Order: sequence, then C-alpha cells, then structure tokens
Amino acid sequence: MKVAGTNPAEKQEPREGIYSSSRLERGLIVLTIALASIGLGYLFFTQLWWKLPPDFGCRDDFTRGGLCFFLQHSVDEADASNTLLKANILESRPGAEVSVPIGWATQLNAAFIENVVQPNIRWFGYVIWGTEAWIFLSMCLGFFSRLGALAAIGMSMQLMIGLAHTPNEWEWSYILMVLLSVAMFGLAPGRYFGLDRLLRPRFRAMGERGSRVGRLLLLFT
Repeated sequence: MKVAGTNPAEKQEPREGIYSSSRLERGLIVLTIALASIGLGYLFFTQLWWKLPPDFGCRDDFTRGGLCFFLQHSVDEADASNTLLKANILESRPGAEVSVPIGWATQLNAAFIENVVQPNIRWFGYVIWGTEAWIFLSMCLGFFSRLGALAAIGMSMQLMIGLAHTPNEWEWSYILMVLLSVAMFGLAPGRYFGLDRLLRPRFRAMGERGSRVGRLLLLFT
C-alpha cells in the first residue's frame, strides 16, 4: 500500500525568496542585503568626522557650531510645520491633503534635548558619536547586526523627528533612513555575511544548554 507524500522521488515545489534552492538567487539576495547593510553603515561613517570628540565641532563653550548647532536647530524648529508624509495631491490647492501630525513628538524631542542633552553635552556627545560609530562597525562587519540596526532605528527616528519637518529639508531623506534601518533590523544582515555567521552557532549552542545570555546574544545577531 502506497502512502501519499512518502515517495522521495516525488517532485518538490521550488523554494522561493531567502529559501530558494537556486544558488544564483541566494547569492543575489545575500549581495543585496550586504550592500544595503554596508550602505547604511557608511552613511553613519560619513557623519562621524564633522563632530569629532572632544568638542564635537562645537565652539564658544559648547553653544555654537557642530553638533551643538543641530541640537539647537531641532529645539528652535520644534513648532515648524509639525507634519510628515505630506502628499500634495491637488496642485491647485495650497497645502498637503494628506499628512501625519508629529507635533507631540517634536515637542518631546525638543524638551529632551533642552533638559538632558544640551546641559550634559560634554559627555552626551560621546554617547551620540559612539552610537553612530557602533552602527558603522556593526552594519559593515555584520557584527551583532540586529543590535546595530536597532541603534540605527533610534538614531534615525530622532533625526526624523527633530529635522525632517524643518525648512529646506527633504523629509524623505530621514524617512528612508528609518525604513532602511527597520529593514536591516528585520533581516539581521550579519546572518547572511560577516561575523554573525561565525558567532551564531556558538550562541545557539549556549542557548541549547539553557543559557539565557546565549539566547539573548542569539537574538541580537
């Protein structure tokens, strides 16, 4: 008696996407993810050099220039426009017919900068600079890439809330940073290239032995 589905000779359905049985398809996916990840990392790399420690490009006792300028700019423009994702559908009518209000977020962001970041810029600047440096290393080396992508989401969200709505800024440059960071968080690019491919088997073995640290490290890679 023949049992359905047990014949190894039966033709299997072709696998698609990241599970594709085609070496060319898998290679193309890995290459695309690697390019996107390294591109995101390089973006943050380019922003390290105009705000180098210990003064982060600031002048006049950390009141002007460099990182201090953009922090103050976010505070000064907290009331500007206060909308994102604007779509001007009917050119004959002024203003955007579709938009998302973010006034509450810009006000919270401004309050955080004024009350936390600016008074402590001498050490908080290291947090900002170090986070961006970590994103660069994580995304380009595929090292704890999901953790790096999470940091990129946080940095990109802050930039989007603080600057995307201000005059002379193209909001989609910041929105696309957020979307790319979210995509990298979901994909965990280090699983396709880089150091995470070497680390994950070790972390998985730790998790299988009951180590909570191993399971946590596995999640971040």
